[in-house]
Amino acid sequence: MTNKEESAELVSKYVHVFSCPLCNSQMKVANLKSLVCINNHTFDFAKQGYINMMTRSTNSHYDKELFKARQKIIIEGDLYALPHEKISEVINEKINASNGEVMILDAGCGEGSHLQRILDEYKNEMVTGVGIDISREGIRMAASNYKKTIWLVGDLANLPLVEQSCHVILNILSPANYMEFKRVLVPEGLIVKVVPRSNYLKELREALFDDTDKRSYKNDETVSLFKRHFHLVEIFNLSYTKELTQTELTKLAQMSPLVWNSKKEHIDQFTNQGLSEITVDLDILVGINVKGDVE
Repeated sequence: MTNKEESAELVSKYVHVFSCPLCNSQMKVANLKSLVCINNHTFDFAKQGYINMMTRSTNSHYDKELFKARQKIIIEGDLYALPHEKISEVINEKINASNGEVMILDAGCGEGSHLQRILDEYKNEMVTGVGIDISREGIRMAASNYKKTIWLVGDLANLPLVEQSCHVILNILSPANYMEFKRVLVPEGLIVKVVPRSNYLKELREALFDDTDKRSYKNDETVSLFKRHFHLVEIFNLSYTKELTQTELTKLAQMSPLVWNSKKEHIDQFTNQGLSEITVDLDILVGINVKGDVE
Protein backbone atom coordinates (compact mmCIF):
# COMPACT_ATOMS: atom_id res chain seq x y z
CA MET A 1 0.00 0.00 0.00
CA THR A 2 1.35 3.44 -0.94
CA ASN A 3 1.78 6.38 1.43
CA LYS A 4 -1.17 8.04 -0.30
CA GLU A 5 -3.42 5.01 0.25
CA GLU A 6 -2.34 4.53 3.87
CA SER A 7 -3.06 8.18 4.61
CA ALA A 8 -6.43 7.95 2.87
CA GLU A 9 -7.33 4.94 5.01
CA LEU A 10 -6.39 6.84 8.16
CA VAL A 11 -8.44 9.87 7.11
CA SER A 12 -11.37 7.55 6.30
CA LYS A 13 -11.54 6.59 9.99
CA TYR A 14 -11.95 10.24 10.96
CA VAL A 15 -13.63 11.70 7.89
CA HIS A 16 -16.57 12.80 10.05
CA VAL A 17 -14.39 15.54 11.57
CA PHE A 18 -13.58 17.11 8.20
CA SER A 19 -15.42 20.09 6.77
CA CYS A 20 -14.99 21.48 3.28
CA PRO A 21 -13.01 24.74 3.52
CA LEU A 22 -14.94 26.11 0.52
CA CYS A 23 -18.55 25.38 1.50
CA ASN A 24 -18.36 23.89 5.04
CA SER A 25 -20.17 20.72 3.96
CA GLN A 26 -19.53 17.10 4.91
CA MET A 27 -16.76 15.16 3.23
CA LYS A 28 -15.87 11.60 2.25
CA VAL A 29 -12.79 9.78 0.99
CA ALA A 30 -13.16 8.69 -2.63
CA ASN A 31 -11.19 5.71 -3.98
CA LEU A 32 -8.35 6.25 -1.48
CA LYS A 33 -7.31 9.19 -3.65
CA SER A 34 -9.29 12.29 -2.72
CA LEU A 35 -11.26 14.01 0.00
CA VAL A 36 -14.53 15.15 -1.60
CA CYS A 37 -17.43 17.16 -0.20
CA ILE A 38 -21.11 16.76 -1.10
CA ASN A 39 -20.76 19.71 -3.50
CA ASN A 40 -17.89 17.93 -5.29
CA HIS A 41 -15.10 20.19 -4.07
CA THR A 42 -12.13 17.82 -4.32
CA PHE A 43 -8.81 17.75 -2.46
CA ASP A 44 -6.36 15.08 -3.58
CA PHE A 45 -3.97 13.14 -1.39
CA ALA A 46 -0.37 13.85 -2.38
CA LYS A 47 2.00 10.92 -2.92
CA GLN A 48 3.61 11.65 0.45
CA GLY A 49 0.19 11.28 2.09
CA TYR A 50 -0.80 14.86 3.00
CA ILE A 51 -3.81 16.82 1.72
CA ASN A 52 -3.62 20.39 0.47
CA MET A 53 -6.81 22.11 1.67
CA MET A 54 -5.75 25.70 1.08
CA THR A 55 -8.31 27.83 -0.74
CA ARG A 56 -6.03 30.74 -1.58
CA SER A 57 -2.50 31.26 -2.83
CA THR A 58 0.20 32.07 -0.27
CA ASN A 59 3.81 33.14 -0.17
CA SER A 60 6.03 31.85 2.59
CA HIS A 61 9.62 32.52 3.63
CA TYR A 62 9.64 29.09 5.23
CA ASP A 63 11.52 26.89 2.75
CA LYS A 64 12.76 23.31 2.64
CA GLU A 65 16.17 24.14 4.13
CA LEU A 66 14.58 25.90 7.10
CA PHE A 67 12.36 22.90 7.85
CA LYS A 68 15.24 20.43 7.45
CA ALA A 69 17.28 22.47 9.94
CA ARG A 70 14.32 22.69 12.32
CA GLN A 71 13.80 18.93 12.24
CA LYS A 72 17.49 18.33 12.98
CA ILE A 73 17.34 20.63 16.01
CA ILE A 74 14.04 19.24 17.35
CA ILE A 75 14.53 15.52 16.70
CA GLU A 76 18.29 14.98 16.77
CA GLY A 77 19.42 17.97 18.82
CA ASP A 78 16.78 17.47 21.53
CA LEU A 79 16.71 21.22 22.23
CA TYR A 80 12.99 21.09 23.08
CA ALA A 81 12.89 17.77 24.98
CA LEU A 82 11.76 19.40 28.24
CA PRO A 83 8.78 21.27 26.70
CA HIS A 84 7.73 18.08 24.90
CA GLU A 85 7.80 16.14 28.17
CA LYS A 86 5.86 18.83 30.04
CA ILE A 87 3.18 19.16 27.33
CA SER A 88 2.74 15.39 27.21
CA GLU A 89 2.42 15.34 31.00
CA VAL A 90 -0.21 18.11 30.91
CA ILE A 91 -2.28 16.29 28.28
CA ASN A 92 -2.07 13.08 30.25
CA GLU A 93 -3.29 14.85 33.40
CA LYS A 94 -6.09 16.87 31.81
CA ILE A 95 -7.48 14.52 29.13
CA ASN A 96 -9.10 11.17 29.84
CA ALA A 97 -8.28 9.02 26.81
CA SER A 98 -9.98 5.95 28.27
CA ASN A 99 -13.43 7.22 27.29
CA GLY A 100 -12.76 7.06 23.55
CA GLU A 101 -10.55 8.44 20.84
CA VAL A 102 -8.80 11.76 21.39
CA MET A 103 -7.96 14.19 18.58
CA ILE A 104 -4.92 16.43 19.07
CA LEU A 105 -4.52 19.27 16.58
CA ASP A 106 -1.17 20.99 16.17
CA ALA A 107 -2.07 24.36 14.65
CA GLY A 108 0.95 25.79 12.87
CA CYS A 109 2.86 22.50 13.02
CA GLY A 110 5.63 23.31 10.53
CA GLU A 111 7.39 20.10 9.54
CA GLY A 112 5.60 18.21 12.33
CA SER A 113 8.47 17.38 14.68
CA HIS A 114 7.00 19.02 17.81
CA LEU A 115 3.73 17.12 17.40
CA GLN A 116 5.48 13.84 16.69
CA ARG A 117 7.74 14.17 19.73
CA ILE A 118 4.73 14.92 21.97
CA LEU A 119 2.79 11.96 20.58
CA ASP A 120 5.82 9.74 21.14
CA GLU A 121 6.02 10.94 24.75
CA TYR A 122 2.28 10.50 25.30
CA LYS A 123 2.25 6.88 24.04
CA ASN A 124 -1.51 6.37 23.83
CA GLU A 125 -3.07 4.44 20.97
CA MET A 126 -6.41 6.20 21.51
CA VAL A 127 -4.85 9.50 20.41
CA THR A 128 -4.78 10.69 16.80
CA GLY A 129 -2.65 13.63 15.78
CA VAL A 130 -3.58 16.18 13.13
CA GLY A 131 -0.97 18.68 11.97
CA ILE A 132 -1.91 21.72 9.91
CA ASP A 133 0.28 24.45 8.49
CA ILE A 134 0.09 27.00 5.70
CA SER A 135 3.45 25.83 4.32
CA ARG A 136 3.24 22.97 1.82
CA GLU A 137 7.00 22.46 2.16
CA GLY A 138 6.65 21.84 5.89
CA ILE A 139 3.66 19.52 5.57
CA ARG A 140 5.30 17.58 2.74
CA MET A 141 8.26 16.89 5.03
CA ALA A 142 5.97 15.97 7.94
CA ALA A 143 4.04 13.46 5.82
CA SER A 144 7.27 11.98 4.48
CA ASN A 145 8.68 11.38 7.95
CA TYR A 146 5.71 10.68 10.24
CA LYS A 147 3.21 8.22 8.83
CA LYS A 148 0.63 7.70 11.59
CA THR A 149 -0.56 11.31 11.77
CA ILE A 150 -2.94 13.27 9.52
CA TRP A 151 -1.13 16.14 7.78
CA LEU A 152 -2.94 19.06 6.16
CA VAL A 153 -1.87 22.15 4.26
CA GLY A 154 -4.43 24.64 5.48
CA ASP A 155 -5.28 28.04 6.87
CA LEU A 156 -5.60 28.60 10.62
CA ALA A 157 -8.24 31.21 9.81
CA ASN A 158 -10.34 28.58 8.00
CA LEU A 159 -9.70 25.19 9.59
CA PRO A 160 -11.18 22.33 7.49
CA LEU A 161 -12.67 20.71 10.59
CA VAL A 162 -16.17 20.58 12.03
CA GLU A 163 -17.17 22.25 15.27
CA GLN A 164 -16.09 20.52 18.47
CA SER A 165 -13.91 17.98 16.68
CA CYS A 166 -10.67 18.39 18.68
CA HIS A 167 -9.96 17.55 22.29
CA VAL A 168 -6.56 19.25 22.43
CA ILE A 169 -5.04 22.08 20.41
CA LEU A 170 -1.31 22.69 20.44
CA ASN A 171 0.02 26.07 19.30
CA ILE A 172 3.78 25.97 19.67
CA LEU A 173 5.78 29.10 18.88
CA SER A 174 3.28 29.84 16.14
CA PRO A 175 0.59 32.44 15.34
CA ALA A 176 -2.93 31.68 16.53
CA ASN A 177 -6.52 32.14 15.42
CA TYR A 178 -8.48 31.88 18.65
CA MET A 179 -11.94 32.16 17.11
CA GLU A 180 -11.26 29.11 14.97
CA PHE A 181 -9.59 27.30 17.87
CA LYS A 182 -12.69 27.85 20.03
CA ARG A 183 -14.92 26.63 17.22
CA VAL A 184 -13.19 23.28 16.68
CA LEU A 185 -12.34 22.61 20.34
CA VAL A 186 -14.79 20.56 22.39
CA PRO A 187 -16.34 22.18 25.49
CA GLU A 188 -13.79 21.96 28.29
CA GLY A 189 -11.22 21.02 25.66
CA LEU A 190 -7.57 21.77 26.28
CA ILE A 191 -5.40 24.34 24.53
CA VAL A 192 -1.65 24.46 25.09
CA LYS A 193 0.21 27.47 23.71
CA VAL A 194 3.98 27.85 23.90
CA VAL A 195 5.35 31.39 23.77
CA PRO A 196 8.90 32.71 24.14
CA ARG A 197 10.00 34.64 27.20
CA SER A 198 12.54 37.45 27.28
CA ASN A 199 15.64 35.24 27.29
CA TYR A 200 14.55 32.83 24.56
CA LEU A 201 17.54 32.22 22.26
CA LYS A 202 19.14 35.33 23.73
CA GLU A 203 22.58 34.31 22.44
CA LEU A 204 21.30 34.34 18.87
CA ARG A 205 19.49 37.66 19.35
CA GLU A 206 22.55 39.29 20.88
CA ALA A 207 24.73 38.11 18.00
CA LEU A 208 22.34 39.35 15.32
CA PHE A 209 21.05 42.66 16.65
CA ASP A 210 22.66 45.85 17.88
CA ASP A 211 19.26 47.31 18.81
CA THR A 212 18.48 46.35 22.42
CA ASP A 213 14.74 46.33 21.65
CA LYS A 214 15.27 43.44 19.24
CA ARG A 215 17.43 41.52 21.69
CA SER A 216 14.56 40.80 24.06
CA TYR A 217 10.98 39.67 23.75
CA LYS A 218 7.96 40.38 25.94
CA ASN A 219 4.93 38.11 25.86
CA ASP A 220 2.57 40.14 28.09
CA GLU A 221 0.18 40.99 25.24
CA THR A 222 0.19 37.39 24.00
CA VAL A 223 -0.69 36.05 27.45
CA SER A 224 -3.39 38.70 27.90
CA LEU A 225 -5.00 37.83 24.56
CA PHE A 226 -4.93 34.13 25.41
CA LYS A 227 -6.73 34.84 28.70
CA ARG A 228 -9.46 36.78 26.89
CA HIS A 229 -10.38 33.68 24.89
CA PHE A 230 -9.68 30.77 27.23
CA HIS A 231 -9.78 30.06 30.92
CA LEU A 232 -6.11 30.04 31.92
CA VAL A 233 -5.53 27.04 34.16
CA GLU A 234 -1.76 27.10 34.54
CA ILE A 235 1.40 28.72 33.23
CA PHE A 236 4.59 26.70 33.27
CA ASN A 237 7.88 28.52 32.86
CA LEU A 238 10.71 26.44 31.44
CA SER A 239 14.10 28.10 31.43
CA TYR A 240 17.27 26.14 30.76
CA THR A 241 20.43 26.09 28.68
CA LYS A 242 21.77 23.45 26.34
CA GLU A 243 25.20 23.17 24.78
CA LEU A 244 25.10 23.06 20.98
CA THR A 245 27.87 22.10 18.60
CA GLN A 246 28.95 24.33 15.73
CA THR A 247 26.83 22.25 13.34
CA GLU A 248 23.81 22.61 15.61
CA LEU A 249 24.36 26.37 15.90
CA THR A 250 24.29 26.56 12.12
CA LYS A 251 21.02 24.60 12.03
CA LEU A 252 19.57 26.83 14.76
CA ALA A 253 20.35 29.93 12.69
CA GLN A 254 18.95 28.32 9.54
CA MET A 255 15.64 27.50 11.22
CA SER A 256 15.10 30.93 12.76
CA PRO A 257 13.24 33.83 11.08
CA LEU A 258 15.50 36.08 13.17
CA VAL A 259 18.23 35.74 10.52
CA TRP A 260 16.07 36.89 7.60
CA ASN A 261 16.98 40.54 7.98
CA SER A 262 20.36 40.07 9.63
CA LYS A 263 23.84 40.77 8.31
CA LYS A 264 25.81 37.78 7.05
CA GLU A 265 28.81 38.64 9.21
CA HIS A 266 26.64 38.56 12.33
CA ILE A 267 25.22 35.17 11.35
CA ASP A 268 28.70 33.81 10.61
CA GLN A 269 30.01 35.10 13.91
CA PHE A 270 27.28 33.22 15.73
CA THR A 271 27.62 29.93 13.82
CA ASN A 272 31.44 29.81 13.86
CA GLN A 273 31.94 30.04 17.60
CA GLY A 274 32.11 26.29 18.25
CA LEU A 275 30.44 24.78 21.31
CA SER A 276 28.08 27.27 22.91
CA GLU A 277 25.35 27.38 25.53
CA ILE A 278 21.94 28.33 24.15
CA THR A 279 19.09 29.53 26.36
CA VAL A 280 15.55 28.23 26.00
CA ASP A 281 13.10 30.38 27.95
CA LEU A 282 9.42 29.59 27.40
CA ASP A 283 5.97 29.98 28.90
CA ILE A 284 3.58 27.07 28.41
CA LEU A 285 0.04 28.42 28.70
CA VAL A 286 -2.59 25.83 29.55
CA GLY A 287 -6.19 26.85 28.91
CA ILE A 288 -9.66 25.35 28.89
CA ASN A 289 -12.38 26.14 26.34
CA VAL A 290 -15.36 27.45 28.31
CA LYS A 291 -18.62 28.92 27.04
CA GLY A 292 -19.09 32.67 27.23
CA ASP A 293 -16.54 35.20 28.41
CA VAL A 294 -13.68 33.85 30.46
CA GLU A 295 -12.85 37.08 32.24
